[in-house]
Amino acid sequence: MKITAAIITFNEAENIREACESVAWVDEIVVVDSESTDDTRDIAAACGANVINRPWPGFAAQKQFASDQAANDWVLSLDADERVSEELKSAIQNLRNQNIEQLADGYLIARRSFYMGRWIRGGGWYPDRQLRLFKRTQARWEGPHIHESVKISAGARVEVLDGDLLHYPVRDATYHHRMIGERYAPLGARQMYEAGRRTSPLKIATAAHHCVGSQLMASVQLTQPGG
Repeated sequence: MKITAAIITFNEAENIREACESVAWVDEIVVVDSESTDDTRDIAAACGANVINRPWPGFAAQKQFASDQAANDWVLSLDADERVSEELKSAIQNLRNQNIEQLADGYLIARRSFYMGRWIRGGGWYPDRQLRLFKRTQARWEGPHIHESVKISAGARVEVLDGDLLHYPVRDATYHHRMIGERYAPLGARQMYEAGRRTSPLKIATAAHHCVGSQLMASVQLTQPGG
C-alpha cells in the first residue's frame, strides 16, 4: 500500500512545513499551489514535495487535479492547515501492514478543529468524519466551486480509521478576512452566476463570510467538507 499525500495551497508559508512534516512518512507528497506570492512552493520543495504551480480553479477541481498527479494508488488528502496526528499515523501504518485484499476502498477520518485558542468539542462539530484516505480509482472530488466533497464509487467499501486529522484554521482576524475576500467571495459569486442567480456585492460578501466562518469554526460541510 503506497500512499501519496495530496495538499493544495495558496500563500501557506506559515503552515506548509508542518503539514508536510506530519506526512513525511508517506511514499510521496504532492503540493498543488495556486500561484502563491510567498515562499510556499520553496518550503514545500525543501520538504521533498513534488510541487506543481497551477491557477486556482476552485476547491473540487484543484483537489481532484492533485489526486490525479499522484504516482500511487492511494491518496491521503489534507489541507495546509491540517496535521496528521500520531494516532492517525499509526492507524494508517497498520493498514500498510495488511494484505491488500483486506483493505477497504476508502477511509473516513475524524477532524478536530483548533479555533481561537481551544479545541472545538460537542455541538456536532466533532468527529466531523470525512473521506480523506482513498483509492484514487474509486473516488473523485466533486461539487460546485465551494461545496466540494469526495464521492466514492458505487459499491465501494468505506471504513472508519482511528485517530484525528488536526485542523488549525485561523491565524488571526486579518487572515480570516483575507480568505473571504480572495477565495470564498469570488467563488461564491461565480457559483451563483452559473446557477443563474443575480445578487449584490454586499450579499455575496455576507454569504461568503457566513460560509467561511462556519467552515473555520468547525469544518462544517456547508462550505468545504474536504477542506
